Amino acid sequence: MQIIADLQIHSKYSRATSKNMDLEHISEGAKLKGLNLVGTGDCTFPDWVKNLKEKLVGENDSGIYKYKDMMWMITGEISTVYEQENKVRKIHHLFYIPNFEVLDQVNDRLSKLANLSSDGRPIFNKLTSPEFVELLMECSKEIIVLPSHAWTPWFGVFGSKSGFDSLEECYQDQTKNIFSLETGLSSDPAMNWRLSQLDKITLMSNSDSHSPNPWRLGREANVFELKKVTYGEILDVIKKGDNKRFLYTIETDPAYGKYHFSGHKNCNISLDPKEAIRLKNKCPRCGRMLTIGVLQRVEQLADREEGFAKKDAIPFKSLLPLYEIISFALGTNQLYSKRIIEIQNKLIDRFGNELNVLLNVSENEIIKVSNEKIGEAIAKIREEKVRFEPGYDGVYGKPIFNNKPLIKRNYGDQKTLSDFKGSVV
Repeated sequence: MQIIADLQIHSKYSRATSKNMDLEHISEGAKLKGLNLVGTGDCTFPDWVKNLKEKLVGENDSGIYKYKDMMWMITGEISTVYEQENKVRKIHHLFYIPNFEVLDQVNDRLSKLANLSSDGRPIFNKLTSPEFVELLMECSKEIIVLPSHAWTPWFGVFGSKSGFDSLEECYQDQTKNIFSLETGLSSDPAMNWRLSQLDKITLMSNSDSHSPNPWRLGREANVFELKKVTYGEILDVIKKGDNKRFLYTIETDPAYGKYHFSGHKNCNISLDPKEAIRLKNKCPRCGRMLTIGVLQRVEQLADREEGFAKKDAIPFKSLLPLYEIISFALGTNQLYSKRIIEIQNKLIDRFGNELNVLLNVSENEIIKVSNEKIGEAIAKIREEKVRFEPGYDGVYGKPIFNNKPLIKRNYGDQKTLSDFKGSVV
């Protein structure tokens, strides 16, 4: 059975998330996207845990739960903030939990160290990364812990602002319990393959979605082929990095991410690594230090040349959300356009879900339902024939079709999923 899983999202109890990040709306959005397994996110927040226990139905002690035809796995994220080697380290960690019994043990331990009701992703001051992993392992050896969005400047394990140069520096004696890493929007597996220290690490991709809309859910995801969908099976696949059961990850092009190039948002300065280094990482307009982007950070740590292909690696496919491809192809400057929503819904309604449109439906079939510009744009994304103006310092990148940058998106206010469903059910 093919499983498309997004195992890192947030609930409505996290900062800066849609009020519709609840089980109902997430299930609807995941179905439109083409996902069939979703992480709960925020499994430390008491009210969310209560809701999960009331509505999720367990599948014969499999560690997989169901709600509205969607499968769920218990997942969470925390932030550890502490000082090490005279530098403040702010590291985000993901963790996957085998069942609610283990979750109760984890939350009982964590509640003594921080206020779990403060946020869906709680902050633990002075709890170190190895201490956090050790605490979880004492609760259950079946818990999976991995660094979140590993390369982002402020909160990634390799981040330029507060990160480390190796997993061993971060997790110390608990590195033995780290066997996976989340690439994040601004890196992809090929960039991570350049570090030989990650050769035994399974690379995963998740959306980190704060909204239930299908252009956020599943924008990055993991595709498994499993005979039986259980937590234990997924644990085994991730531990072994089994490319026969872990088919590929879905990525956005790293240049589309918000931290790919180095730069300074306030001065509209975006620089590739060589230029940033030439300027000694200082903004040429204001003289302040640049935010060092993911590409430059990879160059700093890599011990292999660009283009290195890891043998027997789990492959990946680069995509963009359907809504955004349509928007770019038609040159609109509004993300929430009724016209674009109608075209998106028509394609999803005709072909079942968004990922099927992006991955499998022929260009000619897409053109029949939409138009030539949209069909051509989807084909170019699928075939990786689109260049990007790289994102930097919190600014998303922009795809370039026909050698011209397209109109910058205006995200506007958050809308609800029901505003956009139209005829799609």
